[in-house]
Amino acid sequence: MTRSTGAALPVQQNAVASVADLPKFTVQQVANLPAAELLRLQREADADLRKAKAVVAWLEAALGLRYKEWARQVRSQVRKDAGTVRFEDNGVTVVADLPKKVDWDQRELAELVERIKSSGDDPRDYVEVSFRVSERKYTAWPSPIRNAFDRARTVRTGKETFELTTGEDA
Repeated sequence: MTRSTGAALPVQQNAVASVADLPKFTVQQVANLPAAELLRLQREADADLRKAKAVVAWLEAALGLRYKEWARQVRSQVRKDAGTVRFEDNGVTVVADLPKKVDWDQRELAELVERIKSSGDDPRDYVEVSFRVSERKYTAWPSPIRNAFDRARTVRTGKETFELTTGEDA
């Protein structure tokens, strides 16, 4: 489907040679570029992002290789399994952070909540309880059940994205 705004777009005085030039232009000026130019810039930005992510991953691997064991030793000395430790390497402070990720067995927690309730205590004093409904399951429910849940349901949208392509990409 081809879309025309009906009005001629202003011609850019200065062409955008590369994504590095984008900060020299306003967002509106970039939006006014021809679609083929936007496609070229989007592809260039995506390629640059992939390259940058690969460089970051490579550097992170090198830092891990150099400092992982050192950080483990420092954590052991301060009796920490996880968290942040600091140490010096030739005048450079290295901050090594090993986040703690805890998973809870949901079935086991549900049983504990029931035991707390049955003893007369309020489980909210001990645990955070939240409910979720799978959107796929919700849409498969019969209408009367969906209607009963509708008051508790709010739909928000995320950030819209646009991918430009040509017939050659298919």
